[in-house]
Amino acid sequence: MKRQLPFEFIYQVAALVSAMIIVHLVHITLIRPNAEAIIERQVAAAAEGGDYIQDSSIYVVLKDIEQESCFILMFWAIAIMGYKGRNALREGALLQYEIVSVNDGMSILPEDTREYTRPIQALDKSVQNFLLPRALTAALQRFASTRNVQNVSEAVKAVCDSEQDRLDSELSMVRYIAWAIPSIGFIGTVRGISAALGQAYQAVEGNIIGVTTSLGVAFNSTFVALVISIVIMFLMHQLQLIQERLVLDIHTYCDERLIRHMQVRGR
Repeated sequence: MKRQLPFEFIYQVAALVSAMIIVHLVHITLIRPNAEAIIERQVAAAAEGGDYIQDSSIYVVLKDIEQESCFILMFWAIAIMGYKGRNALREGALLQYEIVSVNDGMSILPEDTREYTRPIQALDKSVQNFLLPRALTAALQRFASTRNVQNVSEAVKAVCDSEQDRLDSELSMVRYIAWAIPSIGFIGTVRGISAALGQAYQAVEGNIIGVTTSLGVAFNSTFVALVISIVIMFLMHQLQLIQERLVLDIHTYCDERLIRHMQVRGR
């Protein structure tokens, strides 16, 4: 039987391709033409001599391939984190519902677990894969098999810990992007400095426009990469906070809505 690619993988590939197309189109239609026009005016002004001040422009700052690559990675990372954040919010919305309805003063016996499992099994298949239904199912099944409340608490904790590890591991791609962006900026820095050193003889002759342009490539790529990296790290930590709160809230939900009502009759 042929296995289908998971939806999340297809989404990530589509997000990367879309980011590449959109960012590249913006660069070739807006940023680079304006940057080239500004540089040409600066070269002409420098050639005329006299007092000359090189004005900075956002188009010149963003025109190089390193900055374009950083923006592609930034939008890709935002798309990945947006997808995971949306899933976390959807799972968190389940906490507003009484999936397992237990009134105050009621007790759940091991013989009652099948009755309380039915509402969970009636949920949509995609919803059953969320953390809350899985934690509730694990608690009820463990209570039915062991008749021990302590084992039930350990089962819920194991499910929540496993989910926390899974969520943390799935952020590895975002962490790689957050590391790669400054590295790309450093590549631009090395390229710009190398080009500036190659044009040092022109500066000796009095023409410094080539050297300043190359040094601009070096510093602009580093500046843009560091700013984007700060944004990505901030968003990633916000996503981690949402996910950690979700796992903690679900653990608390299971304790307060289910486990504390479980009792075993004495023989």
